[in-house]
Amino acid sequence: MAAFHSPSTASIGMVLLLLIGFSMAAFAYGNFYHNFDVVWGDGRAVIQEGGDLLTLSLDKTSGSGFQSKDEYLYGKIDMQLKLVPGNSAGTVTAYYVSLQLSSKGEAWDEIDFEFLGNLSGQPYILHTNVFCQGKGNREQQFYLWFDPTADFHTYSILWNPERIVFSVDGIPIREFKNLEFLGVPFPKNQKMRLYSTLWNADDWATRGGLVKTDWSQAPFKASYRNFNADGCVWSSGSSYCSSNKNAWFWEELNFAKKGQMKWVQNNYMVYNYCEDTKRFPQGLPTECTFADIL
Repeated sequence: MAAFHSPSTASIGMVLLLLIGFSMAAFAYGNFYHNFDVVWGDGRAVIQEGGDLLTLSLDKTSGSGFQSKDEYLYGKIDMQLKLVPGNSAGTVTAYYVSLQLSSKGEAWDEIDFEFLGNLSGQPYILHTNVFCQGKGNREQQFYLWFDPTADFHTYSILWNPERIVFSVDGIPIREFKNLEFLGVPFPKNQKMRLYSTLWNADDWATRGGLVKTDWSQAPFKASYRNFNADGCVWSSGSSYCSSNKNAWFWEELNFAKKGQMKWVQNNYMVYNYCEDTKRFPQGLPTECTFADIL
């Protein structure tokens, strides 16, 4: 005879499943002690709260930075950041995946988030770029639709064989498609680590270098939490992906996500290399012509 469960039993089971799901989701977040190495700053990068929080600081002597222990060839990476508050002019908080820094040469790959500091009361500029085979010059810049210094927000990089997507709080702001068949290089062969640094760049970061760092405001601090990486980890000369890689490995933007990205670009984009005809007098890069129609 078939077994039947009363509504109360089913409800209890559903609650238990939800609780298990929440605990697994919480467990999925990385621990900074386990997942990262502090590589720069002479004590200015500090891991706290049992590994759940990391802070970087910058003063007139030095900035600071960290890198992931793992290297990836494709992945979906999330990190929550709270940026330097107040007068952060001249500072840059960089969050990116890149070829091993010591290995950089003419053919390195890199996927960048950079947060350009500001005078108090003015908006941060979120600077994005994609380097392929040592060539960048693919900058897009955005204002954010919230104060990134008041609380933590999630900044994500999706990197799979077909595309790179930059997202903020789950909202895509930029997509860089794999258009190798048109001669556009795409990062697909080199393992990369996740890096983050807080450093002084007052020669260019704020209004093109016109606004300098006010060192009376130092130390400047940025905070990190809730790292999560679902990626193909490089080990012993090859990459290994978990069995659930299909959740992101062939992920693409659906109609709703494309609409969100269009909204961001229409309302918050402040620079797009694909519209800078003065910079490219011989013609815009190939991907600028074809990306939206393919």
